[in-house]
Amino acid sequence: MYRIKLIVFTCLLAIPVIALIVFTHLDWNRAKPWLNARTSETLGRPFAIRGDLSLTWDKQAVGPELEKNWRGMIPWPHLIAKDIHISNPASLAVSTVGGSSDASPAAEMASIEQFAFSLNPLALLDKKIAIPVLRFDAPSVNLLRNADGQNNWTLPGNDQASVWKIELQRVIFTKGSVHLLDAVKHADVHADIDTIDTDPGYGVSWKLHGKYDGETVSGSGKAGAILSLQQQTAPYPIMANLHLGKTMIAIEGTLTKPTELAALDMRLKIAGTSMARLYALSGIVMPETPPFTTEGHLIGTLGRHSSHWIYDNFSGKVGSSDIGGTLDLQTRPSRPVLTGTILSHLLQFSDLAPLIGADSNSSKAERGATAHQPADKVLPVEKFKTERWTSVDAKIQFRAEKIIREKELPINKLTTTLQLQDGVLRLSPLSFDVASGKLNADITLDGSGKADQHAIKARMKISARHLKLKQLFPTLDALQASIGEINGDASLSATGNSVASLLGASNGEIKTQINQGSISKRLLEEMGLNIGNVVLTYLSGDKQVKLNCMATDFSVTNGVMQTRTFIVDTDDAILNVNGNINMTQEQLDLTIKPNSKGLRIFSLRTPLYVRGSFKDPKVSIDKGVLALKAGGALALAAAAPVAALLPLINAGPDAESGCTQLLADARVKPVAPAPGKTYRAKAAVK
Repeated sequence: MYRIKLIVFTCLLAIPVIALIVFTHLDWNRAKPWLNARTSETLGRPFAIRGDLSLTWDKQAVGPELEKNWRGMIPWPHLIAKDIHISNPASLAVSTVGGSSDASPAAEMASIEQFAFSLNPLALLDKKIAIPVLRFDAPSVNLLRNADGQNNWTLPGNDQASVWKIELQRVIFTKGSVHLLDAVKHADVHADIDTIDTDPGYGVSWKLHGKYDGETVSGSGKAGAILSLQQQTAPYPIMANLHLGKTMIAIEGTLTKPTELAALDMRLKIAGTSMARLYALSGIVMPETPPFTTEGHLIGTLGRHSSHWIYDNFSGKVGSSDIGGTLDLQTRPSRPVLTGTILSHLLQFSDLAPLIGADSNSSKAERGATAHQPADKVLPVEKFKTERWTSVDAKIQFRAEKIIREKELPINKLTTTLQLQDGVLRLSPLSFDVASGKLNADITLDGSGKADQHAIKARMKISARHLKLKQLFPTLDALQASIGEINGDASLSATGNSVASLLGASNGEIKTQINQGSISKRLLEEMGLNIGNVVLTYLSGDKQVKLNCMATDFSVTNGVMQTRTFIVDTDDAILNVNGNINMTQEQLDLTIKPNSKGLRIFSLRTPLYVRGSFKDPKVSIDKGVLALKAGGALALAAAAPVAALLPLINAGPDAESGCTQLLADARVKPVAPAPGKTYRAKAAVK
């Protein structure tokens, strides 16, 4: 009985030993055709082991890393394959993917100099493929996508759930490379990847360079060990610095459940020449801005069909202005939704210029804008990129508590709510504190492309209330003692693709009024060319003249502002202004006719002409009228010296200007026609 038991025990022990000897000395290269065929079938593309295939018990086959833990003490079998190649699927032809001038699409998806993995045989009894360590030497991966969206990294799916489970405990690779060639994103990017052994916090390092969406891209970074990808409870560390053109992005933080991309928590810093340049990375439309930098806390929750991102408590600079706040982005299958609040404690007014293309040509070149402002034009000609307006729906509240501006711009505070819905942008209300008064606007810009893919249908309503006259023109010394308030309304509609084209095609009305104020006597005398009174005013000092009213009423038709009423009525003079302002050609053609009230000595009163371009307006007088006055004075001087003063004495009109009715007409709210319609001017109410 004892001998029988010994024989049975010996056989049981000999079977695995013999099996191990057989497996060790077996010529595994004979199994390569079967392995290549089965793997090609599973991957849906050609797979081939062109080098030697062998089995060994040498722990050095997968590296000395195993000796650092308890698994290194167990003699696992190690399968080693050399010179492995994975081709692209037949449906993805190389010719369908465009590359850069210095790179061409590779016919292979991947190649590996040597592939080695250890296997736990005991786990096979539990239908588990337990791989203690997987090693790649010099892997090279080529990721391709053509313009139709076909790619080589999507593997064929398997609807049947397998009873076998794979447990990967450690991955090691050395000197790997990845090449992305994407015709959809216009990307041609190379990345070099290697394992880090000396950094306790990170296990992988990478560097990249290439082109992305026409911009040069470069960067480097580190990530946690690949083993950490399997640890669902421990955060996976990430650190990266990326340069895309002139835009810099730096991140440092962690991923939670990295294999599922469940959540992200990190510090994010972004800097660049304009926020609009972020569109290539984010796919979200941003406004044109001066050079900027922001830093904040980025929190992301990633789902299968949607994700939620919060850029919380960020701060930074845009030009010379400070900004801060919180932005909330929720992605949806239809269109992302961006909400948030942005606050500027100290806003440089000039930093708003790029929003409408009103910055200098040098600023445009720095932020990558293609449009350049002509030297003889004032209105911005840079086109709005409306094709991006449907990339996101947004509702952003913006507030500037204090505005730094030139003395000529008496603006103190700005608040607005920006709403973008289905490609229609609305600023409502857009409110400024100006000259101790309020300037409110409601602006709607329809860039959805439903009517015209290359144009914006715009409507604008503006109301000005209680603007102090002397604060509105702080650089005119003659107005600093003036009192009175300016009120006004404007309603315009237009179709165009820039500020210049919109104003050049606008239709509507503009009305303003001033009453119960005062104005500088010297200013009126100078405008009336009343030489004697100007001299007396300078000798005796200036004084304020009561301003009975000022009323302006312009009709706007196809970008031409035509005066219907433009009159300034004071106790000393009446000024009538007639003409037009052509916003299409940026030309002025106005005639100012001064009429003095009462007796004016040495008056060379004659019409004044304001003509020329917005860039270089010219003020001139009617030389013919002036010559007649001077000639009459010389002729009378020959007969009687005292009579020579007669042509230079003006007795003002007896009738008043009808200020009450003018103000009543000016108070009528202006109306703008629908965009694309032409405004028909109507006569002022008498």
